[in-house]
Amino acid sequence: MAPSSVVQAIIDLSAGACGGVACVLCGQPFDTAKVKMQTFPNMYRGFMHCFVSISRQVGLRGLYQGTTPALLANIAENAVLFMSYGFCQDVVRFTIGLDRGAELSDVQKACSGSVASIFSSLALCPTELVKCRLQAMHEMEASGKIASGQKSTVWSVVRNVLRTNGPLGLYQGLTTTIVREIPGYFCFFGGYELSRSLFARTMKRDKENIGVVPLMFSGGFGGACLWIVVYPIDCVKSRIQVLSLAGRQEGFLKTFMGIVRNEGVWPLYSGLTPTLIRTFPANGALFLAYELSRKMMMKQFDI
Repeated sequence: MAPSSVVQAIIDLSAGACGGVACVLCGQPFDTAKVKMQTFPNMYRGFMHCFVSISRQVGLRGLYQGTTPALLANIAENAVLFMSYGFCQDVVRFTIGLDRGAELSDVQKACSGSVASIFSSLALCPTELVKCRLQAMHEMEASGKIASGQKSTVWSVVRNVLRTNGPLGLYQGLTTTIVREIPGYFCFFGGYELSRSLFARTMKRDKENIGVVPLMFSGGFGGACLWIVVYPIDCVKSRIQVLSLAGRQEGFLKTFMGIVRNEGVWPLYSGLTPTLIRTFPANGALFLAYELSRKMMMKQFDI
């Protein structure tokens, strides 16, 4: 017996949350390096220099700065994303006249994921703002943009934002986040579903039974497609969210043009290496946890 719409939404929400936890646990050190290199591209010569510098300055724990808000961000984002993804697939089926539960094409699933990302952006933006500020706090102090000796805890960052900008301050960078997510998640779900379809065709199996390694590779491939397309937008978002700690920051277009005019195009891709290294284990773990937990919960409703 197929679960009701409400139960299906709860299953997708829970499975997405499981995927979010797995993603953070596998990829946090690489994400920390990405944010630092995006915000201060002239401070680090490359990915390995960034890793070594963090370890020397604040120890290995520095690679896990922002883990708490990262967990909150990924749980919130992926729970809302996958719940909305299921709902948007139903909307696509209704729009094109398919029965509920009918299989969609890879492109139709990619469109569903793209629309679902708008909803997940609202959950992601506040927690990602806190995460990015915690990750780049040392560099902000070292560059003199903020006074040294500030507390670097989740609550101290949240309190500073609320005191300085009010509740809406937590949504600094929201426009850029949405601009990043819409094309990004089209590529993310499109790449994931396309890779699964190719594996299924090659192995002559159903997409749901291609095995753990092809499933994780497909998740990593979807993540790589996302980041290659939207990385410059993500770089602008990180700048806005981190540098606004030192005062009012310009919007997306002015920040983007300022980087290109003053620093060139290359800084927009600073930190891409750790991002692409991170995407296969992190997004592979995300989809593995999502698919396995979802399958387990869906079995409870089989006759």
